[in-house]
Amino acid sequence: MEGTLVKFLERLSGLIWGPGLVVLLLGAGLVYTFRLGAPQLRMFPELVRNVRKSKSSGRGMSQFRTVCMSLGTAMGTGNITGVASALALGGPGAVFWMWVSAFFGMALVCAENALSSRYSSDDAKGPMAYISKGLGCRRLSLLYAAMCLGASMGMGGMVQVSSAAAPLCRVSGIGRYAAAAAAFVLIYIVVSGGARRIGRTAQSLLPLATVLYAGVCAAVLIEMHENILPSFGRIFSGALGLRSAAAGTFGCAVSAGIKRGIFSNEAGLGSSPLLHSAAEDQSQGTQSCWAMFEVFIDTVLCCTLTALTILCASPDLSAERALSAVLGRNTAAFLAGELCLFAFCTIIGWYFCGETALRYLTGKDTVKAFPFIFAAAASLGAVFRVDTVWLLSDIFNGAMALPNLAAVILLIKTVPERE
Repeated sequence: MEGTLVKFLERLSGLIWGPGLVVLLLGAGLVYTFRLGAPQLRMFPELVRNVRKSKSSGRGMSQFRTVCMSLGTAMGTGNITGVASALALGGPGAVFWMWVSAFFGMALVCAENALSSRYSSDDAKGPMAYISKGLGCRRLSLLYAAMCLGASMGMGGMVQVSSAAAPLCRVSGIGRYAAAAAAFVLIYIVVSGGARRIGRTAQSLLPLATVLYAGVCAAVLIEMHENILPSFGRIFSGALGLRSAAAGTFGCAVSAGIKRGIFSNEAGLGSSPLLHSAAEDQSQGTQSCWAMFEVFIDTVLCCTLTALTILCASPDLSAERALSAVLGRNTAAFLAGELCLFAFCTIIGWYFCGETALRYLTGKDTVKAFPFIFAAAASLGAVFRVDTVWLLSDIFNGAMALPNLAAVILLIKTVPERE
């Protein structure tokens, strides 16, 4: 019975995340790139301009806390282990197609946040707002909210705890039940404090984790500097070279790179406008620019840094072996710590998405039991096998993308070409 269920979920996940959805995501990003006049290329000057003119409303979180919380949902364990798996599946050429997905994904999150700024209110935020008010389809917005709630519990909770607990238990020697108990306590303490505590925690942890990780990767690249240019050559030849096409690896590079990029930056899923709805400045320009900047940081910088480090220092495409070039015997402990920090930021960020979706489904301002339920469900990831949870999470994420993309495409005329 269990095997039949797993096979069914595998087929359903494959159907949802087939070529059609990938083409739809990239196609929407391409259309908005032209519609908005290539906002990716104007991101940095517009970001500076919008930051200078933005004013505090006295409501919501500061912009920096909002950005840290939003980045935290994307910069999870996949920025390390996921990049390594993309290289293993698609070869070095997968990195190029990650850049492609990020480029068009930046235009897509720009449009998502523009729509969210236009339609969000106290009773509906993010995709729930522009699906229900822009499209006038409340049932579809309820479906999106339900899928978002499922994704927050699965991909945002259990999967992240499982990914972090395994290396932590291996390095520290603590048992899985002890890791689950610790995860429950830490998650509950933070998420029970609401958006402000989540934002403060992300503001403290994410920059620390990012700087430490980037510093070690930079040290590896300095040590292996002679391999940097050849690694870029492998990336471009693997993505565009005739040899890769003849060897049949071209399709694998495209598939692995684009899907890894989408899973990493979450463009098209609608999570970005949900998180940015907590910011005190809800102007379209500010939130759209910051959302694009987050995709740039997550995929173009962080994922590329991981990929280059692996390509330069690890013949077997192992992240742990690559970092051991400078960390030696301390590599496993460092990776376990980094995975825990990144995973925790992802968990608390996805809690906010799940809580926002639950409020929309129930029509209540507060759901007092949800912090406990979420922390308990997430902590189970340290104890149980989560193969089925991975499949369910993929399905929930894909089911989030479909109604969100429908709204973003159908509402294209309501998005100003330029602010």
